[in-house]
Amino acid sequence: MAITARHQKRTKRADAKEARRQELIKATMKCIARSGLSNTTMAEITQEAGLSLGIVNLHFQSKENLLQETLRVVSEEYIEGWEKIGHNGKLSSVEKLEACIEFDFGPKVCTRDKLAVWFSFWGESKARPAYQKICSGHDELADGTLRRILQDIIDEGRYVSRNADQIVHTYTAMVTGLSLDLLVTPKTMDRNLAKQVCHHYFVAVFPGHFESH
Repeated sequence: MAITARHQKRTKRADAKEARRQELIKATMKCIARSGLSNTTMAEITQEAGLSLGIVNLHFQSKENLLQETLRVVSEEYIEGWEKIGHNGKLSSVEKLEACIEFDFGPKVCTRDKLAVWFSFWGESKARPAYQKICSGHDELADGTLRRILQDIIDEGRYVSRNADQIVHTYTAMVTGLSLDLLVTPKTMDRNLAKQVCHHYFVAVFPGHFESH
């Protein structure tokens, strides 16, 4: 019984610690979306989270550590979603590609806060090796998953004139541009329209697999 009680206390402490970390990361996202990366301060983050500076220092030791962890969380959440789709043996190759489009512009990752975080860090990645490492790893893993899905469709449909690498570059450029539109001009671009644009592109690329609607 004593061992169980100690285990429960440790579990509760670990859960409370993780909850504080998540609160701080979410607050950091909101602050970056509101103020921009360079103008986000620890004071603003702690006020947004309703926590003290001491709590931030306890969990992250510095603002830079908190910023890097925020970027890492956004990146890992995205990669996990893509890998889950890519490894889903119950989906056909076309269903996987459609699921990727839904995920890219879905409510889990395509939010104003997360888009603002990604573009803010992405813009700084050239000057910050730590940011560049996370962003580059994110891109490589996502591109690899997409390339495998596309190659399966190419092989199935015998699209001999199609090149998976070129389609990867085109699709990722479309997602980047549409996501930026969603962030900057939300009155003229929404998630459904962004998904339609991507779908129409694949209708043209893989006419035997995608139907226009």
